[in-house]
Amino acid sequence: MSKINKDMRIAEILDIDATIAPILMAAGMHCVGCPSAQGETLSEAAMVHGMDADSLVTRINDYLEKKAEKNN
Repeated sequence: MSKINKDMRIAEILDIDATIAPILMAAGMHCVGCPSAQGETLSEAAMVHGMDADSLVTRINDYLEKKAEKNN
């Protein structure tokens, strides 16, 4: 299972699993498909949107872990 961190670019995160996009959008990052947003790190995007990057990383990694468990 891949894990993400706040220093990864949005594009890298979505390359790991495109189904992470709804989590980002639900958190207020509605521009995940924008070319400029693709080059931002999760930390940078969280700062711009006034959210805590660490809690978002935890939420995404929990999602990936549960998804991996379902597939095993």
